[in-house]
Amino acid sequence: MNNNKIRTAITVSFATLVLTGTVLAASTPRGIPTTQQPIAGQVMDKRPIIGPDSVTFGAYDPHSDFGNDPNSKIEHLFLPWEDVDLSSLSVADEYAQKRGRKLLITVEPWSWSVDWRLSPDELLKGILAGKYDGNMASVCSTAAGLKSEVTIRWAQEMDETDNQFTWSHWGPKDYIAAYRRMVTVCRKHNASAKYMWSPKGEARLTAYYPGNDVVDVVGLSVFGLQQYDKDHFGKEQTFAQSLAPKYRLVQGFGKPIVVAELGYEGDSTYVHDWAENAAKRYADFPKLTAVVYFNDKEVHAWPKPYGLPNWRVVREATN
Repeated sequence: MNNNKIRTAITVSFATLVLTGTVLAASTPRGIPTTQQPIAGQVMDKRPIIGPDSVTFGAYDPHSDFGNDPNSKIEHLFLPWEDVDLSSLSVADEYAQKRGRKLLITVEPWSWSVDWRLSPDELLKGILAGKYDGNMASVCSTAAGLKSEVTIRWAQEMDETDNQFTWSHWGPKDYIAAYRRMVTVCRKHNASAKYMWSPKGEARLTAYYPGNDVVDVVGLSVFGLQQYDKDHFGKEQTFAQSLAPKYRLVQGFGKPIVVAELGYEGDSTYVHDWAENAAKRYADFPKLTAVVYFNDKEVHAWPKPYGLPNWRVVREATN
């Protein structure tokens, strides 16, 4: 199904995309909740436990497991900036508005089609030369027309070392230049959005910090996989133990901190501990303001033998 109908507010930006050879296909942002058949049989539910003193909670929730959950206040979406139908963001906006939620939009600067992807150098040169200004302008213009409060998270986990993202191959200076350019472009088309700089949490992340003037909030990724913990740390890690070293690296920037991607998987005891503590307010983490659950199966394989952990909170229980 082709749909190149882009709202009037981004007509100029769309024309720019056509001139630069970019084609918008009908793929939709990832995370817009869909209506699915309920899971049959014995069900495991490992959703975070939210209390009166919890930090703000939200989710990337393509299965709509949190669709009617009043505790969820953030709706997280992922979208590429090529071959995507941006008009479909209005569906997510309406969904979030009905539930009193804000939108966190992760913009990945590539195509989700592997055949369309450029090398790290080609992508970087194109961004710095202005070739992709129109892509970012289209995303941000569309977001400006939404009713929900929007935070834009661009090119996440630039510090990762597992070869998942093209932009993680850039050096710190190049990443900073690209990030700053994209936020500058976005601000011209969206005066109200907040901007999230979101490393994975590796020790080298501080070199990639682009500056206080282009960062409103810092995001981190925190995942707990029981067997991985045992193999690499000699014991299971709690949520607080997993967050602490990452938090220490970014707290000095003085920005609010969000766990932008959260997930955990293991036996019932391990899962319950994480569920009970992941959204707590900690004296040791005073800048932590929110956690956002990644409610789906992992999309990029962990090192062998861990495969693709299933972070989804609701699924058939195994005997």
